[in-house]
Amino acid sequence: MRTHMKRWLFLIHRWLGIVACAFFAMWFISGVVMMYVGYPKLTEAERLQHLPSLGTGRGLMAPHEALDAAGLAGPLKELRLSAASGGRVVYLAVPLAANTAPGTRKAPPPGSGVITIDARSGARLQAVDERLALASAASYAGPGVGLAYRGTVGEDAFTHSRGLDAHRPLHRVQLADAEAMLLYVSGRTGEVVRDASRTERMWNYAGAWIHWLYPFRGNAFDRYWTDIVNWLSIVGIAVALIGTIVGVLRWRFTRPYRSGSRSPYQGRMMRWHHISGLLFALATITWIFSGLMSMNPWRVFDNGAPPLRTEALQGGPLVITAQDVAPQVLLAAAGGAVRELRWVRTLGQTTVLAQGATGRPTLIDSPTAQARVLDPEKLWAAVARLLPDPVARIDVLTAYDLYYYAREAHTMSGGADKPLPILRVAFDDVRATWVHVDPHTGAVLGRTDSSRRTSRWLFAMLHSWDWLPLLERRPLWDIVLIVLSLGGAILSLTGVVIGWRRLGLKLRAVRHTRHQGLPASAP
Repeated sequence: MRTHMKRWLFLIHRWLGIVACAFFAMWFISGVVMMYVGYPKLTEAERLQHLPSLGTGRGLMAPHEALDAAGLAGPLKELRLSAASGGRVVYLAVPLAANTAPGTRKAPPPGSGVITIDARSGARLQAVDERLALASAASYAGPGVGLAYRGTVGEDAFTHSRGLDAHRPLHRVQLADAEAMLLYVSGRTGEVVRDASRTERMWNYAGAWIHWLYPFRGNAFDRYWTDIVNWLSIVGIAVALIGTIVGVLRWRFTRPYRSGSRSPYQGRMMRWHHISGLLFALATITWIFSGLMSMNPWRVFDNGAPPLRTEALQGGPLVITAQDVAPQVLLAAAGGAVRELRWVRTLGQTTVLAQGATGRPTLIDSPTAQARVLDPEKLWAAVARLLPDPVARIDVLTAYDLYYYAREAHTMSGGADKPLPILRVAFDDVRATWVHVDPHTGAVLGRTDSSRRTSRWLFAMLHSWDWLPLLERRPLWDIVLIVLSLGGAILSLTGVVIGWRRLGLKLRAVRHTRHQGLPASAP
């Protein structure tokens, strides 16, 4: 019985391993590429740096005038002012009703429900055409850069992100700059929503595009993409575990084989596969498992957490009135080269965030144009009401830790604003919820709970080694990941070669058998 079981282990590992090792090798090699070149994205920092300055704001309509001219009444979810659409200064308004989907807790994709209003005339943007897309690209690129319109696309190799869904179809504009940048312009607002340099496009075919199995996205397989990734990962874990068992069973820990080796295999490929499997099996299994965890398979990390009661921080909906002063007054109060004005409701007051190309925004009271600083006591009292449960503690973080940290912009979780100091509000609820709040702006930066913290360890820690003591000591992080990846690649590639050779032998044997069975007169 034991011999029969071992035989089945060997057969399963041998034949499933041919396919699994091909994917393992692809994942290891593409993973190293992704350490340095990520999937294209337009970070908030890049967006702001490429926005033209608003200047003095002379001739721009006050926000209530523009909203009235566009026929928008009632509370807003968001209101921004920037030269984001064809180089023109526009208001980008999101009515509150566009973001309240009854019966669902899931937020709509960014850009959903955005209404673009010309800040000089109050006219709504009706459609984004080639002319407007080229104007937006020219504004992004700056003077003297050649442009070539490449048409529209629903989804392509560099725009699979669901965050772009509200902007489709996307207009593509090729820049004749040193990076051969390809820009994607929103078909709804006219904003540049993604940039992809030649380096990103080239390396992504060997990196994120193949690593995330994006050949199965945007086509007939799109609806099955999640299942394909999940089940390939599960099969891969099973093959790697069986291979580890087989490798341990075949290794002589006490008495060597007659050859003097502790491995029974004489062929170079088989020996390398056996030894590398024993050395890098744990890393291989860990990476495949953590990759599976990144997919939140079958929503194992969803726990039905209720939405935050953000009205506690806002103190009421954002309603723009005639009391809110014109951009010219706000820009004069802010000083410097302001790229964007954003109206928000914070602690019961309408506040404008005046954002430059870099740095933190300046807070201005919207009706008086006076500088504003949030009252710490009022802020602490408000954040304590974000959930109905009592607060266990409120910590002030002045340095990054294992759950709040920054990654480089090109990484999967990188590119988001991670300011310091922040407040960590720990609630005494069944989910052990933490909420991160920016004390400068009063904005909720994120939330996490026991399920999401478990996901952080099973994915971010095990897959990309997001461990501060290692991240802060580069190139140690690079060396460790590259060595383990190379070991996994050797394990996988030797498995592919062995499997291919064995498959070839089997096919030749079948052809030989068929040939022997042919009649003598056969050609």
